[in-house]
Amino acid sequence: MSVIYKNIKWKYYHGALIPDVAPHVKINLSRKDEKYLIKKSGAYFLRYISNWDADCNTDFWYVVKDKEESIGQYNKKRRYEIKKGLKNCIVKKVNNIEIATNGFEVYKKALRSYGLESAAISKENFYKSTLKKVGCEYFAVYERLESEVENEERGGMIAYGQNKMEDGSVNYVTIKFHPEFMRLYSSYALLYTMNEYYLNEKKYLYINDGARSISHDTNIQNFLIQKFNFRKAYCKLNVIYRWDIKIIVNTLFSFRKIFSIVDNKAFDKISVLMKQEEIRRSCE
Repeated sequence: MSVIYKNIKWKYYHGALIPDVAPHVKINLSRKDEKYLIKKSGAYFLRYISNWDADCNTDFWYVVKDKEESIGQYNKKRRYEIKKGLKNCIVKKVNNIEIATNGFEVYKKALRSYGLESAAISKENFYKSTLKKVGCEYFAVYERLESEVENEERGGMIAYGQNKMEDGSVNYVTIKFHPEFMRLYSSYALLYTMNEYYLNEKKYLYINDGARSISHDTNIQNFLIQKFNFRKAYCKLNVIYRWDIKIIVNTLFSFRKIFSIVDNKAFDKISVLMKQEEIRRSCE
């Protein structure tokens, strides 16, 4: 379910209402507008950003790259890793049918490596949900097989990326690597190829790998910053609560450290809510 208000599309996400637009798109809401959206949607809270790509550091950011991709910008070690990946792997732009048909093993093994195997959906649901996704582009990585013939021969899929076009930018929505083939430098091959395609060939404004994760650190974002010259685009986090949720948040905020140390699913959710409030307050 979604809401369109003042030409901005909003979507529901874990009880919140968030804008379904690229982060650089300006959202101008008055207090009256915010209250109207909360009431109309029935969401627990409204969340959006302002002051995109601020000059000063804040506690909230998106991980982006807006410079053209070039192997010459990297040091000797990184150039080796990229070239090794391109030599060992074949990277192709594919459709969602290819991902739905051949990507499940990558998806399942990737989640297992994160310790999230229990959260994986079934092969049938993976197939159906991938085919239902619209407005996305896909890249797949295959192992390059040695062959005496001139034509390329490839093995099975070992990685893939799902990317969404947003208002002149690109969002790397999902990136999955089969852990048993990381030795082939598949991550370097996929990311370099996608960066080059979107920034050099298609001339998008920037690539966006999403906002700072409030619940946990994301390895892929750290990898992009350290290995591929992505950077943090700082901004202000705005959170507007429904009146009853605001009372609960203000009441529990003083006890936020307790929720972060207790191993309990309910407490984990409250801890994330408290961390979000902490970031919101730091941005004021």
